[in-house]
Amino acid sequence: MIVAAIPAFNEEATIARVVIGSGKHVDKVLVCDDGSSDMTGEIAERLGAELVRHERNLGKGATIRSLFDLAKRLRADVVVTLDADGQHDPDEIPKLLEPILSGKADIVIGSRSLAEGEMPRYRRIGRATLDRATVVAGHVKVTDTQSGLRAYSKEAIESLEVTEFGIGVDSEILMKTEGLRLAEVPVGCKYKGVKGSTYNPVDHGLSVLGTIVTLVGERHPMTFLGLPGLILICVGLYGWIWVINRYAEVQVLATGTALLSTILLLVGIFAVFAGLILFTISGLVKRYSSMRRDTLYAS
Repeated sequence: MIVAAIPAFNEEATIARVVIGSGKHVDKVLVCDDGSSDMTGEIAERLGAELVRHERNLGKGATIRSLFDLAKRLRADVVVTLDADGQHDPDEIPKLLEPILSGKADIVIGSRSLAEGEMPRYRRIGRATLDRATVVAGHVKVTDTQSGLRAYSKEAIESLEVTEFGIGVDSEILMKTEGLRLAEVPVGCKYKGVKGSTYNPVDHGLSVLGTIVTLVGERHPMTFLGLPGLILICVGLYGWIWVINRYAEVQVLATGTALLSTILLLVGIFAVFAGLILFTISGLVKRYSSMRRDTLYAS
């Protein structure tokens, strides 16, 4: 079964076109109404979409997780995600399906970078920054990390664990694709007359960057916390040695330097211990995920 999964929040003006257009290329359309205050959910349901409703707005990541969970219950073989605001053309869905159906990829991204487009300059700059951050942090080779037009194989849906609630979910997924095959196909994108994200560009960018930093911290805690902690400890110890030598020379306690050195020592010790704890937890999670993936593939 091939399903289209559409996260939606206050999209009554466009949801009908997206549901109908998607339905031409898939077996079933799923819509997650993320606490809309308009008729988004009712319109989608009347048009035959299977609806998941959040009582309040939780964010794009929460809608993706709800849609993935529903797709698993339906035993979907392929899941195509696309935005409800009309910026994606549902008629491009077959382009994303082909690499998965032919066994060439587990995740296919509709890349706006591979096609000629009309993206506004501020969006192009912001997206390039987020693309670079995701590629470096996640060690993935893709040209459009923020595209919401994607296709996922059954194996990808079963193995991915989405934890991000907000707009950073697209980066989170790419940073968790170890062992999965990625592919891209060129797609267009409509900007004129499209409402766009509920986030303003600055909040959008900061939210995604926050997600990336958090995930890097979780995956490499000793590099992210332990190493800086050791540096702070060394600086703090050097400061106290200087304070002691200074006191021995002039019998005056440099209280400012002593206080700063103490703070650096405490923060450094806390960072090292936090890194060790997260490193241990991360190892246990990776072991559990590996066992779970092996079980899924064996079944």
